[in-house]
Amino acid sequence: MSQTQYLKLLEKEIQHINKKIDMKIMQGEAYMKEARDHKLLLKKVRYHSRKSFFSRLFPTFFKFQF
Repeated sequence: MSQTQYLKLLEKEIQHINKKIDMKIMQGEAYMKEARDHKLLLKKVRYHSRKSFFSRLFPTFFKFQF
């Protein structure tokens, strides 16, 4: 599975959990478990989509032009 496919899968799961949370809020139920799962999925998305420190610091330096 490529990284982009993995990120899309995570995004789809986040949307699914968001719908669950919305339904529980409307019904007045607790949604602590779903909130924890949502937070963990967001951490995974941020971890896999982050850029290296140097590429953010010097974005044009690391681009190779031929």
